[in-house]
Amino acid sequence: MTLEAAIESRLGAFHLQIRFRMRGGITALFGPSGAGKSLTLRHIAGLQRPEEGRIVLGDRTLFDTAGRIDLPPQDRNVGYVSQESVLFPHLSVATNVGFGLQGQSREKRKGRIHDMLELVEMEGYGPRRPRSLSGGERRRVAMARALAPGPAILLLDEPFAGLDFRVRRTLRRRLLAIHRGTGVPILLVTHSLADVREVCDELVLVDRGRTVAAGPAQQLMARPPDSHAAELLSEDMA
Repeated sequence: MTLEAAIESRLGAFHLQIRFRMRGGITALFGPSGAGKSLTLRHIAGLQRPEEGRIVLGDRTLFDTAGRIDLPPQDRNVGYVSQESVLFPHLSVATNVGFGLQGQSREKRKGRIHDMLELVEMEGYGPRRPRSLSGGERRRVAMARALAPGPAILLLDEPFAGLDFRVRRTLRRRLLAIHRGTGVPILLVTHSLADVREVCDELVLVDRGRTVAAGPAQQLMARPPDSHAAELLSEDMA
């Protein structure tokens, strides 16, 4: 599943002009705070509307100003997990995971919830409430909820932020397992070069609302194409 994005938008004085192509696997949007990474995810998910551009996922056009196409979020078949990994506090873990499965039979829904909790290694957590979970566990439940409807792509905004290094390392391994188990392409925002090195196939460098460079992660880190890219890759921003 490929994703092609050419997005232009303004948010106050900030001007976003992002262009990249994702060829499946796990891709990172990497750059300093305020570079436009999270805004890019929100445009792809349909939560904010670009002023101009085109977003194509596989053979489906999600957004195209020239063609006057702007699919609502629920029709884009995109899974999205915000940095806050917000869960419904009054619902159980199982009900949170099954929230997007309305319309399915009770047995089918129950089976899908079980499979998703197993995928994120949280079997047995179904009856618990979000307040009883650690930060890393809440992230995993949020991923399970986003994956439950079977999206064509999964967008993750800083999935490892604010976690200690042990939990971060565990979640990286779990993300790789999720990708292997589902085959769903993953586009994630990160400030950490360790995240890029350990889980990402492709890398898109972003700074001040612009695409600086894009390509295979290991190749780009080993041989930055110019001094700007080299500067962005010279230190961990996490």
